[in-house]
Amino acid sequence: MSLRKLVTKNANPNRNESDDDKTKRQTTVILGNGSQVVFIPRLISFDQAWTWFDYLDTHIPWTRPTIRVFGRSCLQPRDTCYVASPGLPQLVYSGYQPHAYSWDDLPPLKEILEAVHKALPGSTFNSLLLNRYKGGNDYVAWHSDDEKVYGSTPEIASLSFGCEREFFLKKKPSKTSQERTSDQESTSKRLKRNHDDQHSFTLKHGSLLVMRGYTQRDWLHSLPKRTKLEATRINLTFRHVLL
Repeated sequence: MSLRKLVTKNANPNRNESDDDKTKRQTTVILGNGSQVVFIPRLISFDQAWTWFDYLDTHIPWTRPTIRVFGRSCLQPRDTCYVASPGLPQLVYSGYQPHAYSWDDLPPLKEILEAVHKALPGSTFNSLLLNRYKGGNDYVAWHSDDEKVYGSTPEIASLSFGCEREFFLKKKPSKTSQERTSDQESTSKRLKRNHDDQHSFTLKHGSLLVMRGYTQRDWLHSLPKRTKLEATRINLTFRHVLL
């Protein structure tokens, strides 16, 4: 079964609901200590999302770079491309410095940026990291986007196209949390705390997930392997780089 047929089969059968209503239906998860996640399950209409998926899959200058992780060189487990406004500092991560394309190089990205800005009034994204997961073996390990170029409370908006994947958040360990795991803590309290310290979201075709506040300081996130999946997912991650 093709990816498009698979996503259509799993889509909400209520296709008569207006796109505006779908856009307004969102969930806000308060993580505590000034951190929160906003999730919009259908920001982009179903057909428009496929139009953009086809463009992204075939026209983006994808590359799969070699990066350094824990002192070792390895092939990044996903394709990537970087787009940024003029005058921003160079992006460097895991020893890799991607070429920065401009928004004018890939005009449909400006339309997508406009749709994200419209959904998030007050946001001013000026950079975009695109990732393509060509199957379930492509993934993102646990990490946080806490680079200084994004500031202390960055807003990071993640827009998904294609195959749905699971996205996880977990609280970063701290001395206080480690102390609470002592034998004196009851099992019921420990289970409740562990539940509060972990969250998961299913990132569907056309959905938008936004991390805000101190989420990057206090939380880790990942997109784990799912070996039985063979379909492609494309993710656009919008950020604001400080000058």
